[in-house]
Amino acid sequence: MRRSKALACVCGVAALASGLSAADMRVTPLARDGHVWVMFELADGFTPDVRDAIQSGLPTTFTYDVALRRSVPFWPDRTLEAVTIAVSVTFDNLTRRHQLSRMLDGRVEASRVTEDEEDVRRWLTIFERVPLFRTGGLEPNTEYYVRVRALTQPHDSLFFWPWGRRAISGNANFTFIP
Repeated sequence: MRRSKALACVCGVAALASGLSAADMRVTPLARDGHVWVMFELADGFTPDVRDAIQSGLPTTFTYDVALRRSVPFWPDRTLEAVTIAVSVTFDNLTRRHQLSRMLDGRVEASRVTEDEEDVRRWLTIFERVPLFRTGGLEPNTEYYVRVRALTQPHDSLFFWPWGRRAISGNANFTFIP
């Protein structure tokens, strides 16, 4: 009996880990008009488990930590600027509507209501042409990169400790040419 429970627990952890590794973060930065515009997508981030959590009425939040960084030889990379984007959805079972909100560094940037599940998926996982950083302090003809890390709430793992969570991340390099 104990062996079957232990095996089931190990299989469950392996299934969650494989589900996390299937997700992919695509990042594209573009320096133009005095800003670094960032496009990113958490491909396969809207999993059946996330969908089920939303449909149950559980408030669900995806948090994206976006950092503008510069590589430094023989030293840890330098973070020039960082922004946190939190997107949330709460499903109302009575009205069958989703309440969506987007926060940028703790400030509400946008909110709306929708009945379309595809809108919810795009709201949580796709960001297009977001002007996150100013180019005023960047050095011309220098290579930088944008790193995006995604975390979900509620946790998508069986562990409740901080080291049990796994972030999905992606990077993209660009050369600043004014």
